[in-house]
Amino acid sequence: MLIGAAPTSREFSQTRHHPLKIVALGDSLVYGFGDREGGGWVERLRRHWMLPDNSGHVLYNLGVRGNRVLQVEERLEHEFHHRGELRNRQPDIIILSVGVNDSARVQRPDGRYYTDFFQFKTILDNLLDKSKQLCPVVFVGMVPVDQAKMPFQDCLYYSHDDQYMYKEATRLACLKRQIPYLDVFEKWLSRGENWCTSRLCADGIHPNVRGYQAILQDVLNWESLNLLTS
Repeated sequence: MLIGAAPTSREFSQTRHHPLKIVALGDSLVYGFGDREGGGWVERLRRHWMLPDNSGHVLYNLGVRGNRVLQVEERLEHEFHHRGELRNRQPDIIILSVGVNDSARVQRPDGRYYTDFFQFKTILDNLLDKSKQLCPVVFVGMVPVDQAKMPFQDCLYYSHDDQYMYKEATRLACLKRQIPYLDVFEKWLSRGENWCTSRLCADGIHPNVRGYQAILQDVLNWESLNLLTS
């Protein structure tokens, strides 16, 4: 392992002998907006790990509604260094999930992107590079919106084409850095349009209870995360 670099998944799993401290940073998908029963997939995962027969891993939800990649990048290191719990202990894994807010078009369907695409890629590169220097990182991708429900809040237009462009940039940036990426967007679309829309809130953006349950199952079945946490 290179000096100053975070351990690889294999090195990490071979040296761990304690319940993990994990931080999840991102937007409303991390926050869990729309899930009145379970609080979102991160909260559901936290509760799952707290069950007596499970790992006891500690999971901090650091999702902020409306966050774009810039806001997550700006608060990354501060959030990370204040979640160690014990002296000289810092989180073991970072879960990232952000990007859908960046992909929105402002005021009209062909308006400017909320975050310019090339600026998005630059900030994303910084976010991923900084994260990897701290500890092992995984990335959970965005869900597809219900395009028929646009505009969101009367001013933001989301589309699958724009989402695809931003999520692909994210997937490729993660691939370049060997950061595991869970492609929720493609998983949901492969299950059919009706399946997708039935798992979104009336706003067409946020998952509902069934939506967050589906994300949780995909996360629990995700080999890359299981390798880090087992």
